[in-house]
Amino acid sequence: MALEYNVKTFLTEGTEKRVGFMVKSSNGGLFAIDRLIPIQEGKTPEQYVQEALAAAQDEIDQWAADAENVGKTFNPATGTFV
Repeated sequence: MALEYNVKTFLTEGTEKRVGFMVKSSNGGLFAIDRLIPIQEGKTPEQYVQEALAAAQDEIDQWAADAENVGKTFNPATGTFV
């Protein structure tokens, strides 16, 4: 399943940067997730986003695996997806 990652939040909160994503699946499902990353001098916005994505990836992967079946048609007579 193809996923699209959009940055929905990029805020400074004290000594941390809140980076949030809105992840969209190819079947139209949406998943919002945020991570707090410690602020470091000289770190680029892209580095914060990459670090936040790495911290959130396990939860995103689990959601994507569960979302794969959303929208499929199920045939109870055969016990399979059509």
